[in-house]
Amino acid sequence: MTAAATELLPKDRPRYLMGVGLPEQLASFVGCGIDMMDCVLPTRNARNGCLFTSAGRVNIKNAIYADDPRPLDADCSCMVCKTYSRAYLRHLFQANEILASILNSHHNVAFFLDIMAKIRQAIAFGELAEFSSEFQARVAAGEP
Repeated sequence: MTAAATELLPKDRPRYLMGVGLPEQLASFVGCGIDMMDCVLPTRNARNGCLFTSAGRVNIKNAIYADDPRPLDADCSCMVCKTYSRAYLRHLFQANEILASILNSHHNVAFFLDIMAKIRQAIAFGELAEFSSEFQARVAAGEP
C-alpha cells in the first residue's frame, strides 16, 4: 500500500508516512519513496520492556537478564549501552523505577536514529536493497 500511495504523491514534495515503523520495515518504506515517518513504537515498547537491538528484540522483563552483565547491544554506541548492563536495566524495570522508562526510551530512540543514519549511508552507496535484506534477516533471528 505504501508503494502504491507513494506513486500518487508529487515527486518534488516530501512524503510523510504517519504511525509506522518496526526497525526492519524502515528501509523498505524509504525504498518506496517515503522521506519522513514517525511512530510511538520506540517509546511505547521501551516503557513495556521491549528493547530493539542489532540482533533482534530483547524483552528485558525476562528472568534470563537478571544476572546478565553485558550491555544491551554491544554494537550500539548510545549512553545506555555504554553505561548500563542488561541486569541493571531489568532491575529498574522490575522495580517499577521511572528511570527504566527513560533509559529504555533513550536506547530505542537512539537505535532508530542509528538505523536511519545507516539507511542514508546505504542510499549514498547505492546499497539500500542490500542493507534492507541484511538487516531484516539479522533482526528476524530473534532475541540475543
